[in-house]
Amino acid sequence: MAIIDVVKWEVNDKELVYKFPSEQIRLGSQLVVYPGQTALFVKGGKIYDEFICGTYTIKSENIPLLDKVINLPFGGNSPFQAEVWFINQISMLDCKWGTVAPLQIEDPKYEVIVPLRAFGQYGFKIGNPRVFLERLVGNMSSFATNKVIDYFRGVILSKLTAIVYDKLKQDNMSVLNINSEVDRLSDYAKECLSDDFQEYGISMETFNIISISVKEDDPSFQRLKEAKDEAAKIKIIGRENYQMSRSFDVLEKAAENEGDGTMGAAIGLGAGVGIGSHVGAMAAQTLNTHTLNPDSIPPIPTVDYYLAIQGKREGPFKAEQVEQKYGRSEITENTLIWKKGMKAWAKIADIDDFTHLFDENCPPPLPL
Repeated sequence: MAIIDVVKWEVNDKELVYKFPSEQIRLGSQLVVYPGQTALFVKGGKIYDEFICGTYTIKSENIPLLDKVINLPFGGNSPFQAEVWFINQISMLDCKWGTVAPLQIEDPKYEVIVPLRAFGQYGFKIGNPRVFLERLVGNMSSFATNKVIDYFRGVILSKLTAIVYDKLKQDNMSVLNINSEVDRLSDYAKECLSDDFQEYGISMETFNIISISVKEDDPSFQRLKEAKDEAAKIKIIGRENYQMSRSFDVLEKAAENEGDGTMGAAIGLGAGVGIGSHVGAMAAQTLNTHTLNPDSIPPIPTVDYYLAIQGKREGPFKAEQVEQKYGRSEITENTLIWKKGMKAWAKIADIDDFTHLFDENCPPPLPL
């Protein structure tokens, strides 16, 4: 094999690794390392000396680790055997990814599983040439960029479901609003995926979710929208009024199913002559049977609150107890409060559960 006088590799974006085709290197040869490259001298499968961009005259002085192994002759232009590997470190910024099958994401707010499709792009570069060569390349004389793209596309898709769900849950955000948060979701995904890349000496430069979509006519998406509408009704009219409204819905359905039509007619007219008491009795029976049976109505969940009073945490308290403390001037609108689900303590006046206490139409607490 001919002895080489110039060792170099013309960098391109198709290959990440190039093994120089000759192992016969002459002392005094030129080593050319272009910007965006690192050259590694390898002997017996072990990496020794490393060169970043620049032009070098190969001498025993500038490959000291390899010199210890093969005892390079001092001076002259004697040949020696070693492998030279070039690692391409330019940034690859247009790597596409996309879901083949929909991601099954449970909406943290409404507990409905919705199928989502997503696509985007990411960028990477070889951050640690030694680790990359040792852990991913091995003894392959070349390593195509597409191999890395294909491998990490699988890593991204396998972890994306958990990443999206965790971020939605962390921010208490519904799938219905997900497209307005793609920037924050992209940053979070990059943070979660970076360690998987670094394990192989690769740095993730960018990660972007370009679009997340769901079919408008998908049954799961329709159920999610219905759940949101029901939650909005409860918030507007209150839980007690909402339950009463549902009770009358049940009553109306029962009336429509009556064989003799008497109840349906009575409800349709609103008030009938001589049958008001009959309708009232039937209504009460229907309400008791269908909606007001204590065994069939789940209890309204209670919420525990904690207060910061004179620098100490006190509680738990129910909402009524908190209101009583405000009424007795034991706390003020600036008192800090916390309940499960809140990320941090907040002033009681800023909590929706107690804003009614500070309405201008309500009297202030009694003086002590």
